[in-house]
Amino acid sequence: MKYLALFAFLIPLSAARLSAQEITYSKDIAPIMAAKCAGCHRPGDSGPFSLLTYEDVAKRASFIKEVTASRYMPPWKADNHFVSFANERSLSDNEISTIAKWVDAKMPRGSKPPADKNPPTGNTAYGRPPDLVLQASDTFHITGDGLERYIVYKIPFELADSANVAAVEFFSNNKKLIHHANYAVHNVPDQNIDIKHTLPFINLTEDDRRKYDQYRPYQKIMTYYGGWIPGASYEAYPKDFGWVMPKRGVILLTIHYAPAAADEASISGIRLYFTKTPVKRRVKVISFGSGGIGEREIDPPFFLPANTQKKFSLEVTNPSEDQSILYIWPHMHLLGKEFKAYITSAAGDTTKLVYIPRWDFRWQEMYRFKQLVKVTKGSVLHIECVYDNTADNPFNPNSPPKNIFSRGDMKTTDEMMTLMMIFLPYQPGDEQLSLN
Repeated sequence: MKYLALFAFLIPLSAARLSAQEITYSKDIAPIMAAKCAGCHRPGDSGPFSLLTYEDVAKRASFIKEVTASRYMPPWKADNHFVSFANERSLSDNEISTIAKWVDAKMPRGSKPPADKNPPTGNTAYGRPPDLVLQASDTFHITGDGLERYIVYKIPFELADSANVAAVEFFSNNKKLIHHANYAVHNVPDQNIDIKHTLPFINLTEDDRRKYDQYRPYQKIMTYYGGWIPGASYEAYPKDFGWVMPKRGVILLTIHYAPAAADEASISGIRLYFTKTPVKRRVKVISFGSGGIGEREIDPPFFLPANTQKKFSLEVTNPSEDQSILYIWPHMHLLGKEFKAYITSAAGDTTKLVYIPRWDFRWQEMYRFKQLVKVTKGSVLHIECVYDNTADNPFNPNSPPKNIFSRGDMKTTDEMMTLMMIFLPYQPGDEQLSLN
């Protein structure tokens, strides 16, 4: 009987060992890294090192096992029980277990995977080379003096023809320098307007702001407005959705540089991915709260006294036709503690949008819904945010805490309460349209 008992013990042990041996980098780990990690862990992005190759991953295998087991990485701050998003980065229990078993089995590489028809490049998260890259003509040199700076880059373009945009991605040689970036694509069909011989950039922090007046002739027709925040990747659209890149125009790229401790150089721009499929439904962007619609209706007025925790809310009614939402982009700064947004219809129904119970300024995202979200005419958008301006907040930039306002350029040490939406007019059946 004791031999039978020993044999029974060895069977599950051997099966577990065999299971671990079957897990390889090529077959099991590489897909996880590509889907959940490489978007930030690539050259020039927000991650401190790359995770694009077997060598990248294997030399940090124990560390990866530890931070994934604790769910510290990959960062994903939205509550998936409130709303589950299509671009969710958090790992499943099975993915975490797979990584741990692979590390414990001494990181087998496995056979070389078949060639990908659209192999990801080392510096883009989208998965294929861009069709057009537009970047600032000059490198901006950031002084390591601990000051924040706002720089507007003028990027002119003249194309053979207009193009249908399927995706767009902000890029920079060093995203760790950047608090956020916004880009406005302006159509300038008038050949009498000079798009080339004005200043390549304007330093809004240190230059005379009247210099910006030379850019105003470009702003008559804005085709699209987008941006980037730490943790975000790219913006893509379903078939038949998107926007049209004009033949001639200017991109005004505004970058808010965080304080730097040492001198740095920055070069940034956007990558555009085109499709031959006509854009039948054009997407738009709208901003609510600080710097947007309803800024003055934030209740109570948006002021954070020192040594307090405080809740603010905003309600905005949809006065126009029914809309469909693709993405939402919540934004607060260092004092943010909790962010919630939802919609109530005239009939009393509630549609959840996003809930971030533990806000972390270091890890933000443009959240893409799994299906389009319908917003009916007369429905009300609710934004509810909590801020912690006490010494107990480890991210509080002031010691001791100071009174905080939202004003002007809204530096990192000021505050924001903002929700941006990427949307388009509703059509019947939008609720069933998958955005995966």
